[in-house]
Amino acid sequence: MESNNLLSGPPETLLPVDPAAAELAAGAAAVDVAAKYPTSSLAWSELAEAALADGRTIEAYAFARTGYHRGLDLLRRNGWKGHGPIPWEHEPNRGFLRCLAALGKAAAIIEEKEEAERCATFLRDSSATAADALS
Repeated sequence: MESNNLLSGPPETLLPVDPAAAELAAGAAAVDVAAKYPTSSLAWSELAEAALADGRTIEAYAFARTGYHRGLDLLRRNGWKGHGPIPWEHEPNRGFLRCLAALGKAAAIIEEKEEAERCATFLRDSSATAADALS
């Protein structure tokens, strides 16, 4: 008889390989990759981070929110129930986690405090490693 540990919490969610990853790694422009793969959180995270670096906060916010919602859709399709670990160590999870971090940063810049705090908490609850790496 199998025994389940009821105290172990929800299982980790491991997303499938993002089809945009290879093109981005090969140097393709994130804007072109996002147009080709609009469901790719990784492509949206690249756009959001570049916009943040350039001081284009509203664009960063929009890019990050798009990637965040695309990522939530993919997480749910892969068994995520609204909570539980989304490990940074699993490369395909990084696009979503990067969007979540970028969304929090952009929200903080425009003084949307509750959203910034929610994103920071969600990121840390999903992956402490990601929260440390992306802060």
